[in-house]
Amino acid sequence: MDKRYAIFDMDGTLVDSMGYWDRLCEEYLHSKGVAQVPRTILEQIVPMTMGESAELFRRTFNIPGTVESIEADMNAMMDEHYRADVPLKPGVEGYLRALHDRGVVMCVASATPEHLMRICLARLGVLDLFQFVLSCDSVGSGKDRPDVYNEAARRMGAARREDVAVYEDAVYAARTAKAAGYYLVGVYDPSSGDGWEEIKDLADESLGRWDET
Repeated sequence: MDKRYAIFDMDGTLVDSMGYWDRLCEEYLHSKGVAQVPRTILEQIVPMTMGESAELFRRTFNIPGTVESIEADMNAMMDEHYRADVPLKPGVEGYLRALHDRGVVMCVASATPEHLMRICLARLGVLDLFQFVLSCDSVGSGKDRPDVYNEAARRMGAARREDVAVYEDAVYAARTAKAAGYYLVGVYDPSSGDGWEEIKDLADESLGRWDET
């Protein structure tokens, strides 16, 4: 990757956290008395921000409280994982430090709330490599729209989208970034499933592992 700017997704791209997130909604809904969570709901929330997911849960399952209180409850559940045990994916730190040493301006743009990103990346010793972290909630839309990438590029000072590499492991986000004109680097994660083949077809580069040479 030879671009001057880089935007990294977090979950499933930089950190091995998708298993925790995959279980979060069910864990939360079980705690509210929902014994069986329909697969359609789990599929529907994939591109959503946490706020959008909270609204869906409130409306679908008649969960008491506000969207904000539901978000707070889910954040509290994930907070402990980010503080304690979510790891970097193998090879990530070396890759990031190599880009940093070359002067690449980097940030993280994720559906994960910003305070959780900071907690995790600081614990893992790589937060200082990024100019900032940016949550989809801060721009008001998920990665089915390019708003979070556009705002990240603006904050980094990139004049042209083709000068910005976007690293993504999710096919819907990869489609969005590519369609918006960014240089796409696909990153393999087991959660990508059958979407990995499409990501590779879309991507300008693809990484099966971070320590690939």
